[in-house]
Amino acid sequence: MEVLRKDVVVVGLGGFGSGALWRLAQRGVDVAGIERHGIGHHLGSSHGATRLFRIACQEHPGLPAVALKSLELWAALGEQTGQQLVRQSGCLTTGSPDSGPLRGAIAAAAAAGLPIVELSHEELAARQPQYAGLAPGDVAVWDPGAGICYPERNVRAQAEAARHLGAEIYPHTMVTGIEAGPGGVTVRTPTAEWRAEQVVIAAGAWLGTLVPGLPLAPRRAPLYWFRPRDPRSADFTLERFPSFIWTRPDGEHLWGHGSADDFGVKIGLHPAQEAARTAIDPEEMDRYIHTDTDIDELASSVARAFPGLEPRPAKVIPCMVTDSPDEQFLVGRLADEPRVVVAGGDSGHGFKHAAGIGELLAQIVTGEHPYCTADFMDPARFS
Repeated sequence: MEVLRKDVVVVGLGGFGSGALWRLAQRGVDVAGIERHGIGHHLGSSHGATRLFRIACQEHPGLPAVALKSLELWAALGEQTGQQLVRQSGCLTTGSPDSGPLRGAIAAAAAAGLPIVELSHEELAARQPQYAGLAPGDVAVWDPGAGICYPERNVRAQAEAARHLGAEIYPHTMVTGIEAGPGGVTVRTPTAEWRAEQVVIAAGAWLGTLVPGLPLAPRRAPLYWFRPRDPRSADFTLERFPSFIWTRPDGEHLWGHGSADDFGVKIGLHPAQEAARTAIDPEEMDRYIHTDTDIDELASSVARAFPGLEPRPAKVIPCMVTDSPDEQFLVGRLADEPRVVVAGGDSGHGFKHAAGIGELLAQIVTGEHPYCTADFMDPARFS
């Protein structure tokens, strides 16, 4: 079996892994990336044409710094490559003033000094006539720097940038084992093995398989696209129907954005807590779409919330999300094996942070001072 030597090996080249590979290569690190599928594939978590890009991130006050770093890096990379990697069309977080997403967005913006706009019920209703069934007390927070980003496009751009800087990339290569010890790390595949000083494992839904003991639970999460009832209407373009998170009066949590680049209107339903806790084996993930369980519930929600849309989706594809107990990332060194750095557990809000997490991983690997506070992401918090 061929033995290859590198300073660092990155396992998994989705959003986080391709970001880490790029930022390590930018620093001149002798690095290789291994991906079990193709670059920018549709079999894991970093796919689906678009993702929400938010800066006033309601999930944690420490996340705006990561989103801003992603914006900075993607803007520069997009300029270099002639691609648009982030489209800043804004995002509305809507619900009652005491709803978790609304309070979280305001707290995150305050902690980071972000310019947001708080909209009254009357301003919200006038601005978004597409919304049906607003409760009398519903208000909104407008995050003007938010919008959408492009998972497949951004992953490929990050990987290509890393390759251009000297990184070696091995697609369609399955890692079968990782062994770490005082002398270094060995990464095994069916045809070769790599010896390195450190390894970054960013394997998405497979992270818990490669690093047993991490409190991670992958789940199936279909993605949906809809069309307006009136095909001539411009009411559901991204400009008129920007990215949103809406805590509905009946407790439903809807998210999505208007049509952009002919991708269609993307809408999702945040799962109930019990559904979010239903872990799957990523090797056996059901890739069929089922009318009763996958479509009917969301179609009913869309009919109530957005009567201007056809309630049945025009397209559905499966995806995977990996939950951690506190719905925060696990990013950092393992407490019992410092040569192993992990990144995962994004609980469905990860891709917008991919480049920023990649930069943080590169800083952890090289011993640099991190650009942001990362204690809330430390995997050791669950030890």
